[in-house]
Amino acid sequence: MQRVTVGLPGRQYDIMIGADLLARAADFIAPLAPTRIAIVTGAAVGALYADSLRRALQTIAGVVTITLPDGETHKHWSSVSTILDALVDSGADRKSLIVALGGGVVGDVAGFAAAIYMRGIRFVQVPTTLLAQVDSSVGGKTGINHPQGKNLIGAFHQPQLVISDTSTLRTLPDRELSAGLAEVLKHGLLADSDYFEETTRELPALRGRDAGALTRAIARSCQIKAGIVERDERESGERALLNFGHTFGHAIEALTGFDRWLHGEAVGCGMVLAADLSHRVGLLPRESLDPIRNAVQAAGLPVHIGGLSAEAATRSMRGDKKAEAGEIRFILLERIGQAVQRAVPDRALRDTLAAGGYV
Repeated sequence: MQRVTVGLPGRQYDIMIGADLLARAADFIAPLAPTRIAIVTGAAVGALYADSLRRALQTIAGVVTITLPDGETHKHWSSVSTILDALVDSGADRKSLIVALGGGVVGDVAGFAAAIYMRGIRFVQVPTTLLAQVDSSVGGKTGINHPQGKNLIGAFHQPQLVISDTSTLRTLPDRELSAGLAEVLKHGLLADSDYFEETTRELPALRGRDAGALTRAIARSCQIKAGIVERDERESGERALLNFGHTFGHAIEALTGFDRWLHGEAVGCGMVLAADLSHRVGLLPRESLDPIRNAVQAAGLPVHIGGLSAEAATRSMRGDKKAEAGEIRFILLERIGQAVQRAVPDRALRDTLAAGGYV
């Protein structure tokens, strides 16, 4: 098992990474001394892991299981209300604990419910997808989508603990695994060129679910993200760099109704677009474009999208929570391993969208 610590002013929490950690969940959670535990999960993951986790945690406190429908389209108020109603009905108090068992959608929704129930109760992330293990479970961003944009409603609410059991990745569909690799590549592209090169070399092993390769990638990605979160918890500066590929990606998700593309697929395509835009504004050398595009493609991710409206995409990006007074702030690359945030000329954005297949 590997441990990565996220150190924040006045508090810290650990990310546990390794195989078969669900069997030890009670040992990790018992020191939190919860009065009641609410496991929040999705239908597919719940069918695989919720009963065994519930039995383990019942040795600590009373447990209620709350099962949400699967999919990004259910990342909205109705899912939050389901959790809040169950918490009230079960008698959950301020010392109760939510355990988010699932992927990024479950973690975001459960974390948001934890942030607002009784003005904030504790929660633990138990991510079961690669994307959640390397990214969304770490850093305290919680929230839900709005029809006009992704994650427009939410709160910063840090978990007490993250338990990343790599054994759960054995049951992860190939498409979901590739979606997680988008975030692995992202961390290297924005902060560590050596890690990007290592990940590119290890893509066959990662897609083959090699336990050692996965543990190394998860740990390094968590180290990169933890370091950035420690320096900028509330995204007032450096943390925005973690959104590389996301401005384009969120627009893709919104324009396709949050049901055609997985988040990681949209981010993968978004990184290719962001790299192209970085070159068009004079930052990223042309010779860096192919390695980025090839790595995204080798991860099993889309690198091109056709038929979406460039005007609608631009409008969606102007409404993104990272925009300032309607001005889109893109995360761009100066080189592989070095990202910056800036606005771009409209002409460069139009050219990138046209090259990406937008009409």
